Amino acid sequence: MRLHLSLLISCLTLSTQAQPPVPPSLVLWYKQPANQWVEALPIGNGRLGGMVFGGILEDHIQFNEATLWTGGPREYQREGAAQFLPQIRQLLADGKQAEAEKLAQEQFMGKQSHESDYTQKKDAWFASVRDVINKKPSPASAEFDDQAWKTMSVPTADGWEKSGLEGLDGAVWFRTSFELPAAWAGKDVILDMGRIRDQDFTYLNGELIGTAEGIAKNRRYTIPAAKLRVGKNQLAIQVINLFDKGGFIGVKTNPPTFVVYPVGQQPTDGVPLTNPFKYWIQDDAPPAVPRYQADYQPFGDLWLRFKEHGLAMNYRFELDLTKALSRVSYTADGVRFTREYLASSPDQAIAVHLTASKPGQISFETTLTSLHKGSSVRRIDNQTIALSVQVRNGALKGESLLHIQTQKGQISVSDGKLIVSGADEATLYLTAGTNFKNYKDVSGDPAMISQRPLQALRTKRFETVKAAHIREYQAYFNTLTIDLGGSPNEGLPSDERLQQFEKSYDPSLAALYLQYGRYLLISSSRPGNQPANLQGIWNDLLTPPWGSKYTTNINLEMNYWPAEMLNLSACHEPLLAAIEEMAESGRKTAKAHYNTRGWVLHHNTDLWRGTAPINASNHGIWVSGGAWVSHHLWEHYRYTQDRTFLQKRGYPLMKDAARFFVDFLIKDPKTGWLISTPSNSPEHGGLVAGPTMDHQIIRDLFKNCIAASEILGTDAAFRDTLKTMYTQIAPNQIGKRGQLQEWLQDVDDPKDTHRHVSHLWGVHPGTDITWDSTPDLMKAARQSLLERGDEGTGWSLAWKINFWARFHDGNHAYNMLKLLFRPAISPEGITGGGSYPNLFDAHPPFQIDGNFGGASGIAEMLVQSQGKTIDLLPALPSSLPTGYINGICAQGGFVLNIRWQNGHLSGIDITSKAGQPCILRYGDKQVSLTTESGKTYKLNGELKVI
Repeated sequence: MRLHLSLLISCLTLSTQAQPPVPPSLVLWYKQPANQWVEALPIGNGRLGGMVFGGILEDHIQFNEATLWTGGPREYQREGAAQFLPQIRQLLADGKQAEAEKLAQEQFMGKQSHESDYTQKKDAWFASVRDVINKKPSPASAEFDDQAWKTMSVPTADGWEKSGLEGLDGAVWFRTSFELPAAWAGKDVILDMGRIRDQDFTYLNGELIGTAEGIAKNRRYTIPAAKLRVGKNQLAIQVINLFDKGGFIGVKTNPPTFVVYPVGQQPTDGVPLTNPFKYWIQDDAPPAVPRYQADYQPFGDLWLRFKEHGLAMNYRFELDLTKALSRVSYTADGVRFTREYLASSPDQAIAVHLTASKPGQISFETTLTSLHKGSSVRRIDNQTIALSVQVRNGALKGESLLHIQTQKGQISVSDGKLIVSGADEATLYLTAGTNFKNYKDVSGDPAMISQRPLQALRTKRFETVKAAHIREYQAYFNTLTIDLGGSPNEGLPSDERLQQFEKSYDPSLAALYLQYGRYLLISSSRPGNQPANLQGIWNDLLTPPWGSKYTTNINLEMNYWPAEMLNLSACHEPLLAAIEEMAESGRKTAKAHYNTRGWVLHHNTDLWRGTAPINASNHGIWVSGGAWVSHHLWEHYRYTQDRTFLQKRGYPLMKDAARFFVDFLIKDPKTGWLISTPSNSPEHGGLVAGPTMDHQIIRDLFKNCIAASEILGTDAAFRDTLKTMYTQIAPNQIGKRGQLQEWLQDVDDPKDTHRHVSHLWGVHPGTDITWDSTPDLMKAARQSLLERGDEGTGWSLAWKINFWARFHDGNHAYNMLKLLFRPAISPEGITGGGSYPNLFDAHPPFQIDGNFGGASGIAEMLVQSQGKTIDLLPALPSSLPTGYINGICAQGGFVLNIRWQNGHLSGIDITSKAGQPCILRYGDKQVSLTTESGKTYKLNGELKVI
């Protein structure tokens, strides 16, 4: 009893003092394990990603491999689409937007997978699952025996996936009953079941009483009195869902749905459907639904289950950003248990290391599972099991190996589980691979890819693996340090700091967030691997939000805003390599859809590098993705001054992207300007001619191509063409309220608070609008942002931080940071844009772009170099009066160490990597330096060389 009391006192003391073993600004930590995915802590090596839950008696790591996607190699462009382009353009010119969108939807969108024979297969499958009602006994009949069926709690707002049926598509039967009061005899009643994904056939006492299709339709069926019985009435519903979430999702109303009530009365007067819903999965193999693009997939789950022990005390769950190491520790029965988790790039494995303060205390069983239908686990040897997965209706398959090493103790294998008993310590190594080789080739060997790392790991101790991992990771991470000041809140757990941030002073949380963004980029984007997708490298759903793919009208690019500035240029490489593949595919799309030279990318792409317009014509026909990602090619050159990269990779891709627009732009008959049509101001206002954002991005591309060709001394004739066209592109316009127009026409709505602020692209990340060159347009852009408002989804909030930094309004930018840090899940359970407990960005749900955009925005407050000068502390908030940042980069090949005190610059060290001229500006002070490569120059707060 005394022992337990002393442990309790120790735990309370730890919670009160809250002293983490590493600096608070570099660690996320919590006093409890994760209960949901957005509380788990991410680890990754660029190819393998894991979400650590940190449980006590049951631990869980959900893991991913970057190349496991749905779909397979195919052609995405729709051949012959270009013949409809003139008609679409004419309809837009005539003001017939609806007609243009209809024609474009029918004739101009890209090809979908499985589209050629889908209707025939669907009809046959549908007939087979509906034929069950003709069987005896039918599951629709009142007398049907459903005792063997399972039970589900409904409604499920996010689909039946949240009830353990993730990935289920097909036909599912449900049965329940309700009691009709005697007072309702002779009355018609309404059965209200809210919304259903996607089609239902609803029976009462064996008779069909209603059917509908589509999520938008409330299932509110009127039942004639003649079909009702006083007392028990049996409901049977066949729900058919062919893709994505399925089942009873209800509606967000008060009072809720799922009720039976008499016609003419209120739902609150009715009988709730509270009896259990029994269900039977009739057929979970519908034909593959046509898809425009593929989805990123989860790979599997690693489970560790420990033997029962006493109350866990002094529990701590953390992620050390300095070492890319997650850790769980607690005390139980007088033993201190510790687990360490890492994702090693040198050894290409996820590792889990378990230790205890006393010998022989490590006992657990572990196994692998997967959401993929038909996945299997098999024994390899006495220390190793394998998980095999096959993506449904796709070309990719994968294999993962789980291997255990122990100090003392015993290891056995039973029923697909590895069992460890009485060990002093244990190490788990998890590897994974797929048959993906490149976007055109799936002939790889997943078994070989997963086995190869284990061959070396079998002879290594964990400390050796850990040391190599930390050494390699820190080569990236240690290039930048930042201190924005401290506060008492540093001692709080990270989730509590989020709760307190808006109403208290905690500048080091901003520094932590910036470094967390760098950690996530290092963990999800390494040379030789895929770019960070919409969720980086982490995803736990077979049907993730927006496919967890690459959305190129903001989100993919935002992922890489921090790369060059925050000294992670090497992490930019996966995107730069992917652009080369997008260009290959984009040339086919440009020819098929626009009959142009060059290459084009619309608003999404995936592992297979689809570049055609997708989804709906009112937002899917947006032509500037290739031009925007080309901006990253130029930024990489400007920051690195790598002339070889520019000559061999960057400029050829930029030139070919510009060649598309040379052919694509047409003269507007009303204004005489060159305009982009058809296109879209993402994802706002439908299909239009001449959105402002397009013209800003195209001008940026032309300007950068002109500069690159001059640097390289090539393509003079093409350069002249671009110079001529540049001046003819429709200019930025100021509207009647002093706002920057989003479209050619002055139709902006001052009450419009849409999350996209696309027409401000020229402010950030572009350079079309600056205080130095176009101050009137800068003021108009600021007016537009004021009208759009501060609220938004997570990534939208992050973009606005960058905007306000470019407007040189640091306090407004910091207020936006407060919104980005706002807890995404309120105490009432309401979700919104902000941050989850693990600091993941909330769209909602999770999108990683806000993490990267937020990190970029904090950096933009401290340094900007989009123009001819390097601006120091251009938007320093009053909330960050004293601090330093070492290792931040500026265009021209410069690395800066900046110090400030009491809101004023106190000193700067600038290292030149390429020997370029340097112009530094701080407020009204400016100095020009002639630099030599490799030399560092020190200046004081007055910009005087010291």
